[in-house]
Amino acid sequence: MKTIGLIGGMSWESSAEYYRLINQATRTRLGGQHNAPSLMLTVDFAPIEALQAAGDWDTLGERMAQAARQLEAGGAECVVLCTNTMHKLAPQIETATRLPLLHIADATADAIKAAGFSRAGLLGTRFTMEQDFYRGRLEQRHGLSVLLPEAAERDTVHHVIYQELCQGVIRDASRDAYRRIIDGLFERGAQCVILGCTEIGLLIQQADTALPVFDTTRLHAEAAVAWSLVSEPA
Repeated sequence: MKTIGLIGGMSWESSAEYYRLINQATRTRLGGQHNAPSLMLTVDFAPIEALQAAGDWDTLGERMAQAARQLEAGGAECVVLCTNTMHKLAPQIETATRLPLLHIADATADAIKAAGFSRAGLLGTRFTMEQDFYRGRLEQRHGLSVLLPEAAERDTVHHVIYQELCQGVIRDASRDAYRRIIDGLFERGAQCVILGCTEIGLLIQQADTALPVFDTTRLHAEAAVAWSLVSEPA
């Protein structure tokens, strides 16, 4: 088993889910008392969020690169960035070390295509939904068609993520709002919906909608386990 390196803390609510999901998947694959060898470097999210809001992605890139170098120095054999939004900085992370970066969009797209879908609705932070680093990768590298919520709906999705989910707050009213947004994506032709923020799975489950749900947190964690066990028996 290879050692999984995780950059967490963005937010720690979803990073805790990564740890749980990775170890559950390892036990499912190997049985008994097995769990995944891993290292997690947890950053302080408050200054990260402030830099995001200020648009200072250069400084954020430096911080993510340093986090990756710390994982490499600690013995990690790959990098798993426990956030969708910060994959905007994937190039900086990939050039900072010799470790492979297991990209969350690739794990998600592979699962969507394996299920036979080609048109996906995307929920995430405003950065993830509106900038090209994530949607563009899904479309250009994987051939998917990506649908976004309307502008006011994107504001709602973004607000709930930062002001509620990242702080461990789960509200029924927000779940209902997300359901309405997902319904709107379905009406516009989405065949499935991507929970493109690692906190959204804390709020929305498959039982909340008839549209097939692809939880990026779970898919990314499972991809990390598959990578770790590539030379291990299934």
